[in-house]
Amino acid sequence: MRDRKRPYEVWQAGDWTWNVLKKYQSPEKESLNPYARWMCYVTSPFCPQGEMGDVYIREIANQGARLVKTDYDPN
Repeated sequence: MRDRKRPYEVWQAGDWTWNVLKKYQSPEKESLNPYARWMCYVTSPFCPQGEMGDVYIREIANQGARLVKTDYDPN
């Protein structure tokens, strides 16, 4: 798991930002698992200081988030 200041990926949708700190599965397995999750540090209008926790990947996608930064190497 990475420090919240050095995320693997950053996803954004409006005022929401997900900093991905840990991925539990390979991208191939994530695509087959409707409950696939990432450990994220999330900032939003409801929690501007941010909070950390697991987030279902589909929730990020359902909000129309786009990948704005990546430092992820699955190897």
